[in-house]
Order: sequence, then structure tokens, then C-alpha cells
Amino acid sequence: MSEELLLTDFADESGLRELIARTARTHDIDVVLHCGHGSSVLPVVREAWRLGLTPNSPEVYERLQVCESDDRIPAEAPRVGVETLTVDGAHHVIGMTAQRTTGPPDFHVTGHLHPAPLDEEVQKVIAVEVVDLLTASGYRSGPAHTQVALLPLGPRIVSCRAHLGGDRIPLLIDIARGFDPEAAVFAGLLGSRPVVAPASRYAEVGFFLLPEGRLETYTGTEEIAVTSWVRGARFPYRSGDWIAPVGDQRNRRAYVVVEGDTPELTRVRVADARRDLITHIRPAGR
Repeated sequence: MSEELLLTDFADESGLRELIARTARTHDIDVVLHCGHGSSVLPVVREAWRLGLTPNSPEVYERLQVCESDDRIPAEAPRVGVETLTVDGAHHVIGMTAQRTTGPPDFHVTGHLHPAPLDEEVQKVIAVEVVDLLTASGYRSGPAHTQVALLPLGPRIVSCRAHLGGDRIPLLIDIARGFDPEAAVFAGLLGSRPVVAPASRYAEVGFFLLPEGRLETYTGTEEIAVTSWVRGARFPYRSGDWIAPVGDQRNRRAYVVVEGDTPELTRVRVADARRDLITHIRPAGR
């Protein structure tokens, strides 16, 4: 349970590290875990390593950062997010999640489907690639989200980050498998290894794909929220708010999460929810 909210400037590395050290001493903290991403990761890890409060050295995170592939991977290549949890140096694959996209020409991400509809042999090859990468990096403890492109000659790792997947992927796993990745991260700090059941259904998150502009009116959110197959929904906008264009990360703030027996059914249900949301958005420049 959280006991205190501490505010700091992530751009001030010395101040950030001093805050971590002071907080660790004050509360007798055993482990420091960075749950996000961005420029604050390495300063936090460096201080936690200096204090002996993380099993992962800063070099581990640096190795993971440089593993990124270049941009020559075709945009049309299907991509899969692989969630893992490492406990005492052993890497456990929790599940694989497929990206939904707009298709050609831009292939903007429009949502995610769990589990990814892949045959068993492909899953095994992907799992080996990801585990080998984590092992080579020296990663000892914590979650990781690895993005993999599926190319004709085999899977290729695009990026690997030491945190849970975003875009509500942990919720999709919980719905599909009855396994809570967020709770498993904290259990893993106590040495508990994850036991993940096979998926009993599919879960999909779909972004509402609103056009860029100024939101004037909207309806339908109440109906979406009470639909039986909807497992979560968010519409954080109010009249007058600016909506970022599709393809911008900020456009993913509004979404719906659905469940279904097949990937085709979840796709249809996401489309139904998108139709139920009716918005009037004034385009830029008008």
C-alpha cells in the first residue's frame, strides 16, 4: 500500500538520486523498482545499485537499450509484445500479445489482442529469442516487455524494456488467463515464480481513433460502459479538449477493452464500441 507521494524533477539527476537514497533510509526499503520508462530509468537504477537495493546493474539496462533494431524493419511486418517476469535470474514467458494496426499505408497501432493467434512452433521460437536476450543482458529480476517483428526469415527483436507492457496489456492478460502480471511482479520480489494458466478467452483493447481537433460534444460512453462484454473503457476528454492525431501516443488515451471467444469476435466488439461513441470534433484550423 502506498504511504506517501514524493514529487521530484526527473531532469535533475542528482536531486532524483538524493531523494531515492533519503526515502530508502527513512522507510527502510529493501528493493527499488522503476515501473516506467524514459530518461529517469538509469539515474534510478544507478542509485538503487549503489545502495544495494536492486539485483540489476545499470549496465543491464544499457545493454537492453542498445538491443533495439534499426528502422529498416518493414512497417507491414506483424509485431508481437512478449511479457516476461524474471525471478532470481530465471526468465518466465507470461504471454504474447498481437498488435492491431490501421494497415497500409501507415500501419498505426490501433489496439492489442491477447493471446496473439500464433501457432505453437512460432511461439517457441519467439520465446527462445527473448529469453536468450534477457540472459545475455544479465537481467536478474523484474518484468520486461519485448517487441518482436515477425519477418519471413524469422522473428526479430525490435526493443526490450524492463517494465510491464503499456496500453493495458496487463489487463488483457488478466482477462484472458486469470493471471495478474502486476501482482506477480511484487510476488516475484519475494521469490515467487509465476504460474500462468492457458488462455480461456481472448481480450482486446481498441483505441477510439478519434480525428485530430477540438472536441465539442460526445455521447455513448454510458452505453459502452454497461455492455456485458466490455471489461474496461476510458474516455478522459471533456468538451473543449484537444485530440491528438491517430498515430500519436496521446491518441491512445481513450480506449475500450473487450473479451470474446475468438479474435474475430473481439475485433467486431471493438468496432461496435467505436460506433457507439459519437463525437463532434472541430478540425484544426477551423
